[in-house]
Amino acid sequence: MNKTKSILAAGLIIGLGMAACNTNGSMHRNPGRIYAPDMVYSRAYDAYTPNPNFADSQTSRLPVPGTIAMGHELPDHLKEGDTAAYKTYTTMLRFTEDQLKEGGRLFTIYCAICHGPNLDGQGPLFTSGKFAAMPANFKDPKYLNMPIGQMYAAVKFGKNAMGSYASQLDIKQRWQVLAYVKQQQSKNGGAAFTLGTGPMGTDSTKAAAPAKDSTVAQTSAAAPKHS
Repeated sequence: MNKTKSILAAGLIIGLGMAACNTNGSMHRNPGRIYAPDMVYSRAYDAYTPNPNFADSQTSRLPVPGTIAMGHELPDHLKEGDTAAYKTYTTMLRFTEDQLKEGGRLFTIYCAICHGPNLDGQGPLFTSGKFAAMPANFKDPKYLNMPIGQMYAAVKFGKNAMGSYASQLDIKQRWQVLAYVKQQQSKNGGAAFTLGTGPMGTDSTKAAAPAKDSTVAQTSAAAPKHS
């Protein structure tokens, strides 16, 4: 009797297991009914194949206007010889104290050999007598307030006896070096440094910001009070 019950129980378990495994033809599961199946199982289009979802029937799309490819976060559209553009070319980048230190390190590696560690044009190559003409003295009035775009163009394309450093320094590194130069120039009679993010006297002139706030505060204080 017990043997019969065991056989029936085993058969029942096997039957329930087989019923649970509903293969539904070629499917290994039954997902039930799906609302809007085209959204669940969307159709994919391979690149360079026709696509009815776009007016030009092309699957491959152009980037959204203004999009910058990953790894190319800093656009650089400056062209060689466009001296008018050099004077107005600038960057929206702002640098932390550590990034400015890195700019100084890069300057020491690539620039100080000619322009000198003190930016005075007294680099080892000049003081050794290798060059007849003195490299740019960044503390000289001629360069002290030179637009940063002109300096950037010299780094990218080269100038006079100085060759291009575009292959040695990427776009961000060029700006870091020039930010360091501008920071040092600001301490030697040049224009106020505006490319930093630190407090006044280190790597920025953001002290102008509180003045705006104080103006707002004064305006609020001067406004008549209503009971």
